[in-house]
Amino acid sequence: MHNSFLIGDKKVGLNYEPYYIADIGANHDGDLQRAYKLIELVKECGGHAAKFQNFKASKIVSKYGFENLNTKMSHQANWKKSVFEIYEDASINPDWTPLLKEKCNEVGLDYFSSPYDIESINLIDSFVDLYKIGSGDITWLEIIEYIASKNKPILLATGASDLSDVTRAMDLLLSKNVPLCLMQCNTNYTLNSDKYKFVNLNVLDLYAKMYPNVVLGLSDHTIGFATTLGAIAKGARLIEKHFTDSNENEGPDHKFAMNPKSWSDMVKYGNELFYSLGDGIKRVEENEIDSKIVQQRSLRINKDIMPGHVILKDDIEVLRPKPFGSLEPYRIDEIINRKVNKEIKCGNIITLNDIEND
Repeated sequence: MHNSFLIGDKKVGLNYEPYYIADIGANHDGDLQRAYKLIELVKECGGHAAKFQNFKASKIVSKYGFENLNTKMSHQANWKKSVFEIYEDASINPDWTPLLKEKCNEVGLDYFSSPYDIESINLIDSFVDLYKIGSGDITWLEIIEYIASKNKPILLATGASDLSDVTRAMDLLLSKNVPLCLMQCNTNYTLNSDKYKFVNLNVLDLYAKMYPNVVLGLSDHTIGFATTLGAIAKGARLIEKHFTDSNENEGPDHKFAMNPKSWSDMVKYGNELFYSLGDGIKRVEENEIDSKIVQQRSLRINKDIMPGHVILKDDIEVLRPKPFGSLEPYRIDEIINRKVNKEIKCGNIITLNDIEND
């Protein structure tokens, strides 16, 4: 297993700062210039990668199947076109791939994609350093194995799946010994106010226990970033959220995506949380050294005393500050009933060097 791995020149893993992935998805709206604009915005807002989705409508959805469902499901109920037409509109022109890669290189982002068929995998392989397997394909072992054969890091989303689905896919991927990120996900694309009840970030604890040497992540579809903060606290280090320049745009992915303001805030507060977690070793931190001196107490003499004086408890007061070399209050028994070897003025600290040898 790989508890950390490289994406481009950036290392990701538990001990490294979060890596933020902007899923542009269908938010390019079929316009290459809009895709370029979104890539530029992702960089400006602190993202590390721009992720796209490569598919052909006929290879991801059944036109007949959706036309013969009794009702449109979930977020699709509000679509003005058929499911098949929406997927046709959202598909990326294959000729865009080198152009998107070039644009990401230009602004300093990593570029990759979720491919949803074998042809799309072959199309993008020479342009990507990693792959994302979407939640909807977690049970399609054939495509998982084919992606794994490319021997590149893989992000596996686990939305709308149970533990048996996760372990089945993970068993296959672990047997291929490729770097992995296992991502908790709730696959719901609505704006329902109760979505947070279903994000279930505690699943990350389960994943950490089951796969202690696999990088954890979050693939999320809420419009805020409370989930991001919680996931980082739980050990997730790859954060994927949909990205748009405006939630007012028309299109299937704009409404629940992060916009530049909310994305920038997410990165800012997510990084603050990450650094706040630390390494778990309790110590006096570098920025506390001065505070330790002025906040902690030391043993001090409360009257002028001369050499040969026997220290009694009544001669001692416990007061701030505590300069280097002074004695902590818990060490008072080391000086009580012992003679001093020098004159000590009222208010001064007393140290073991001030005590006569027995």
